Amino acid sequence: MPSTKEIRGKIKSVQNTRKITKAMEMVAASKMRKAQDRMHAARPYGDKIRVICSHLARANVTDYRHPFLNQNEGAKKVGIILVSTDKGLAGALNTNIQRVLLQRMREWSAEGIQVEASALGNKGLGFLQRLGVPVLSQAVQLGDRPSIDRLIGAIAVQIEAYKEGKVDKVYLCYSRFVNAMKQLPVVEQLLPLSDEQLSAEEPQRKFSWDYIYEPDAQTVLDELLRRYVEALIYQAVAENMASEQSARMVAMKAASDNAKKLIDDLQLVYNKTRQAGITKEITEIVGGAAAVSS
Repeated sequence: MPSTKEIRGKIKSVQNTRKITKAMEMVAASKMRKAQDRMHAARPYGDKIRVICSHLARANVTDYRHPFLNQNEGAKKVGIILVSTDKGLAGALNTNIQRVLLQRMREWSAEGIQVEASALGNKGLGFLQRLGVPVLSQAVQLGDRPSIDRLIGAIAVQIEAYKEGKVDKVYLCYSRFVNAMKQLPVVEQLLPLSDEQLSAEEPQRKFSWDYIYEPDAQTVLDELLRRYVEALIYQAVAENMASEQSARMVAMKAASDNAKKLIDDLQLVYNKTRQAGITKEITEIVGGAAAVSS
């Protein structure tokens, strides 16, 4: 049985660990609220561009069809953009999205489809490198406030590959924020954009839209659809960061609760050991007194 000194040392160590996890829980809760605000703030921009693109796609001005709306066939290759965290201690957040993506990759492999990837986040980059998946671009150490300028450099490779017909489809993989207790791993098609995707939540109208274009309809549509795709990716990164902070808050709360339970168990062992020591001392004193008196 360990000595009372060793048990006191263990209790002190666990108490220090609990202070750290409690502090990390509080920091994660604060960052989660800020990440949620950024996530909600990014939605109106993406929704507005989607509505305008939907109007332009149905406008009777040109027969031009943007490459993002065309189906690429024959390349037998898909591109994936994996959004993950840069740091650990986020529970099963990264593991869940990696497991879902791995299942999809097995399905693609069975169909003879090759995969090329871009990684946003250090954990996802390490996962892809361990699997031996070709990583065309990456952006790590994004911080708590992701910059769209940094993201564009990494995602432009996948967008250009699709425009040039090198890949059939591009998928976006991230953890969608549902609430503080639930994050949903998602693998959704980013390119090609479907008419249903552009027309989501848009009521059907009997009339068409008419715009005045400067310099021309093709240029405007090219720029707007690219901005829309970038907005989708930024929204995914913002949701993933909100998911990261909420998962970390829950994980650190669980760690703090487990530390408290461990402290209680160690305290009970300490009390029993101390009581056994006192009993032993009393027994020795009584035995010594009996020996002297006899």
